[in-house]
Amino acid sequence: MAEHAPHLAEIEMRDNGKLAAEVTMQVRYLADYIHYYAGLADKVESHVIPTDKPGVFTYTKYEAKGVIAIITPWNSPLALTTWKLAPALAAGCTVVIKPSEFTSASMIEMAKLFTLAGFPPGVVNVVTGFGHEVGEPLVTHRDVAHIGFTGGEASGQKIYELAARSFKTVTLELGGKSPNIVFDDANLEQAVKGVVSGIFAASGQTCIAGSRLLVQDSIHDVFVERLVEFMRGAKMGDPARMETQIAPIATRPQFDKIMGYIEIAKAEGARCALGGKAWHAPSGGAFVEPTIFTGVRNSMRIAQEEVFGPVLCVIPFKDESEAIAIANDVNYGLASGVWTQSLHRAMLMTDKIKAGTVWVNNYRATSFTSPFGGYKRSGIGRESGVDAIKEYLHTKCVWLSTDLNVANPFIRR
Repeated sequence: MAEHAPHLAEIEMRDNGKLAAEVTMQVRYLADYIHYYAGLADKVESHVIPTDKPGVFTYTKYEAKGVIAIITPWNSPLALTTWKLAPALAAGCTVVIKPSEFTSASMIEMAKLFTLAGFPPGVVNVVTGFGHEVGEPLVTHRDVAHIGFTGGEASGQKIYELAARSFKTVTLELGGKSPNIVFDDANLEQAVKGVVSGIFAASGQTCIAGSRLLVQDSIHDVFVERLVEFMRGAKMGDPARMETQIAPIATRPQFDKIMGYIEIAKAEGARCALGGKAWHAPSGGAFVEPTIFTGVRNSMRIAQEEVFGPVLCVIPFKDESEAIAIANDVNYGLASGVWTQSLHRAMLMTDKIKAGTVWVNNYRATSFTSPFGGYKRSGIGRESGVDAIKEYLHTKCVWLSTDLNVANPFIRR
């Protein structure tokens, strides 16, 4: 994977329009995921359990669940597949991967590497197609033991319902409407960069997008002015150019969805401080200008529903209590950001925000060492870190009798 990273990155960039600068770094990093779980494969330790029952020796053991179905979206197909693939293989499972019908090319190319690396046939498999043709039969197949899925809430709910019919386990990483919270004691220059990273990197096409910017009212106007000024010069265009900062939207349906939400925001009374229009590149492509809405109420659709594009909602707040209330007043709980120089305030916010990840004075950092997943409708289970491998393992408890005499069979021990 390390050797073929530039080739894989180019294919993915051409397939979904992601910035070459980002996807190249992302694909190179995937080899580290493989190394991490290769090292973890022989470190899944069982436990001897002290028990209150005399004459028995009790211990646990972990066993691979079996065949794992991996279903991934179009925004980061190689990365989001590897997040599931690496721990599943380390657990001893085999996998069947269904990439998005929009972006299958990079996954098909990556699958060839498993043959080059010497994997036995049938351990890693790729099947392409639409959800109803491939995804649904895969989820309901009697030989599939677990489903690892990243994607939209509606698709995740359908998969969860189908899996429940045969009591399959699932790992679901779904949508987000993550709050990025800036307090008046924050380093504003750094916070502006963090907000930009949270929503405009990857053109907002990321589940962890900090799409709700909560700004303390005492600095609201100053901060928005700085943010707008920073984004005015953002370079849009060919994602293959290293200087490009805003890439095209990956699919035409997603472009139409984003433009629809921009019109919804305007109709709800939000004020467009920046962008709000499509941008037509000389070379073609579906672009949406970086868009910032002010005057947003948290009850608006634009603040409650996932847009999955470069659209930011700015919501003012008075104090910590109101910031917490607004941050948690949403159906999602995938990620969040807090910008403050107060350790007390940072710890308070990390305790009270209902989200699987809280970044303090940074945003959008992930690692193979650290668990990732959501609260509420943002999903079930965890990816990355030691926690992830347990998603693909059954826990078995073994009781060995050391007593020469069998106890009274009519009395449960």
